[in-house]
Order: sequence, then C-alpha cells, then structure tokens
Amino acid sequence: MLLGRRPVSLTSRLVLTVVLLVIGVTFATGAVTSFAVNRYLTERLDDEVLAALGRARLFRDDFVDGDRDDFPAPGQAVGTLTAFLPSPGDTEPTRGDVLVQRGTPPAEREPLSGADLDAIRELPTDGQPRDVSLPDAGHFRVAVIETPDGEFATGLPTSEVEAVFDTLVTWEIGLLLLSGLGSVVAGTVLVRRQMRPLNEVAATAHVVAGLPLATDQVDLRDRVPAHLRDERTEVGQVGDALAGLLTHVGTSLEARRRSEEQVRRFVADASHELRTPLTTIAGYVELARRRPDDTDATRTALAKVEEEAGRMTGLVEDLLLLARLDAGRPLARESVDVTRLLLEAVTDARVVAPDHRWHVDVPDGAVEVTGDEQRLHEVVTNLLTNARKYTPAGSTVTARAHVLEGRAVVEVHDDGPGFDDDAASHAFERFTRGDPARQRAGGAGLGLALVKAIAEAHGGTVSLRSAPGDTTVSVGLPAQPADRGAPTTVDA
Repeated sequence: MLLGRRPVSLTSRLVLTVVLLVIGVTFATGAVTSFAVNRYLTERLDDEVLAALGRARLFRDDFVDGDRDDFPAPGQAVGTLTAFLPSPGDTEPTRGDVLVQRGTPPAEREPLSGADLDAIRELPTDGQPRDVSLPDAGHFRVAVIETPDGEFATGLPTSEVEAVFDTLVTWEIGLLLLSGLGSVVAGTVLVRRQMRPLNEVAATAHVVAGLPLATDQVDLRDRVPAHLRDERTEVGQVGDALAGLLTHVGTSLEARRRSEEQVRRFVADASHELRTPLTTIAGYVELARRRPDDTDATRTALAKVEEEAGRMTGLVEDLLLLARLDAGRPLARESVDVTRLLLEAVTDARVVAPDHRWHVDVPDGAVEVTGDEQRLHEVVTNLLTNARKYTPAGSTVTARAHVLEGRAVVEVHDDGPGFDDDAASHAFERFTRGDPARQRAGGAGLGLALVKAIAEAHGGTVSLRSAPGDTTVSVGLPAQPADRGAPTTVDA
C-alpha cells in the first residue's frame, strides 16, 4: 500500500538545504585539506627518504676494508631503515636494521626480521619511495636501488605522517558535526526571520479569506502593508501581486454592487413606467364599463387606452432592444450613409418641432459606415428627440457629420440650458432624464441609453459635453473610406 508523503514546510526545506550545503562544503573542504596535507607530508617524507638513501649509499661506496658493523651510515635519523639484499651467489649476508631510541643517545640498531626483509625484496629497484607494511617493523616509506653487489634499501617510518593525518581527520569530523549542528540552529533562526514577511502576507490572505465578501461592505484597499510590496524582493513581488489581486477583487465587487443596484433601479424604473399606462388603461376601461350607454365616454376611453397601449408598446420595444444589445445579438452589416440619415431625421424633426431652428452640417461626399441602418437611424432620431425635448422653443439644434482620424463622427449640438453636473455624469444611464427636477418630460429616459448601446454594438463610442448654451452629444463610429468634399450647411 502506498503511503502519502507528509507535507514539509518551506521553512523546513530551506533549513535542510542550508544544513546539507554547509555539511557538503565542510566535508569537501576537509577532504581536500586532508588530501593536500597528506600529500605534502608524504612528499617531505620522500625527500627525507631519498636524502637518507644518498647518505647511506655514499658511506657504503666509501667503505673499503672497514668494519661492516659501522653499517648503516652515521647521521641518519632515529627510525631510519637500512637493508642490504646481496645478489644470488654473493657471500655477503642479507641484513637490515632500524635505528631506535630506547633511552639516552646514541640510538641503537634493531635488526629486521626475515619477513621484513622478504617484504622489502618485493619492491621495485627504481629508487622511488613506496609504502610498504613490514610484518614486524610496521609501516615505512622505502626506496630500493640496484647496486653491483645487490639491492640496497633505505626507508623512514610513516607513523608521524599518519599521526598528523589522523589528528587532522579527527578535527575535521568534529568540525563537521559542529558546523552541522550550528547550521541547524542558525539556519532555523535566519530562515524563520527571512520568512516572516511571507508569513505576514499569508496572514493577510487568511484575514481577507475570512471577510464577509458577500455583503459588499468590505474595503480591500491597502490590505497589504507597504513594506511587504517591495518589488525588488521575491516576497515583495508576492505581496505586490496579492495587493493587486485584492484591489482587482475589490473593484470587481464594487462593479458587481453597482451593477446589481443598476439592475434593481432598472427593474424599479421599468415597473414604474409600465405601471403608469397600465393604471391609465385600467381606469378608462372602468369608466367605459360604468357608462356603457355613453358613446362619447366610451370613445374617449378607447382613445386613451390605445394611446397608453402604444406608449407601453414603445417602452417594451426599447427595453427588448436594450436586452438584445446587452446579450450581444448580431446586427445587420451593410453600408450606411450617415449624411442621408441626418438629412432625413432633421427633415422629420422640422415637422414635429417647427418652433426650433434646425441646421445640418455635412460634407458633400457621403460619410459611410458599416452597420445596421435601422438602428443607426434610431441613434440619430434619439439624439434629435433628446435635443428637442429638453430645449425651449426657439432653440437652435445643429446636426453634424464628418470623418476624423478614420472614424465617422455624428454630433448634435444645441444652445439650450444643458445638463447639470450630476445629470451629465448619468446621461447615458437608463431611465435618466435631462432634468431630474421634472416629473415627466415626455419619455422614459431611455433615449441616450439606446444611443450608447447601439453605438457600442457597432464598435463606437459616445460622449457628452455640456454647458449652459453649449451642449454637444457625439457618436464616433468606424468609417468606411470615402471622398470628402466641402461641408454643406442647411438652415431652417
């Protein structure tokens, strides 16, 4: 059965990494140091072995008829090994000894055993010092050379080198254990200290996660302290990312709240707008029912019912169009001459409101866009209707069309009282009227909202610039390339 691995914290992993790194570096340093020291001491010992070999050989070459008991040569250090291995057939005996210090000087010669001499005999005679383990004498570095009458060997014990090496290794093992323990303690303290900002970021995230976000009454701004958002550090980058995320979430919650409020207000306004004609219709139906014999009353009631039904039908159609545009329903895509739409709409406006002065300012060439002609005609009509309803008699309304930086711009300007600041900021919202102080102005407040929705569905934009005596509503749409002539102005 497979067992799930226990999760390990980031702090533990970092401390373990630091400990392993310290132990690894310490071990590698100790190994290299031990190797270097051992090699250095061995090379010095080899030099001493070769020097002892030179002294012994020189003494032997100078010896002629002296007492061979003077062998080995004088001046050798305590512990020097000297051996002579005669060639086969030579009458001189095999012998060897080691200088030892048993008490006060001088040193004494201790003979080598036969086993020791046999071990020396197996060494190459190239004069290079080599390690050899003598069964009775111990470990030596021995150099053997070939002479006319046999093999001659000289060596020194490796005990001092081994003692130094063993002491060094012992200290290195102690240092390795001490560094491992110290790295655990110091690593834990330092890593926890360095992880403290990250823990603060996590604590902030936990606090935010426990907030009642569904209430829409939570302020997520500045939840992450400034010292945790330094992008020069990794933790600062995490903190800055969390701060950006919280800001985005807060903005989204605020947008959702506004959207829900807008929907509630939209439903309330739509209900109010529909309730008025329904109430009127119910009242006149009741009047006709109570006076079945009164022809004039019945005719009046039917006329009012028809009027209110028409008004309610127009409101429902506008609401349905807004819903379809919000749902992204596709529009017709055909070439539309905006100048022709303006001329037709202004001509209709002159008939409806002859007490206004109407101007058309369009170029000689056509200003064409690709879109739904019926919806664009509704845009122009709503702009002119809005200017007519919220300006007094005698006001001048100018409709313009031109191409600016690849966009067809339709503008409707009037010299009426304009929008106040509050009304201007909400002009394109649904059920917003030009003058909030009025109870009714002949419309439901959907005209400019439809203008915005249709323009955006065509990839366009809308804007409003208003001041007393100078109000302009602009609609920008992607234009088709066309030749533009001089502007043509029509007054009425």
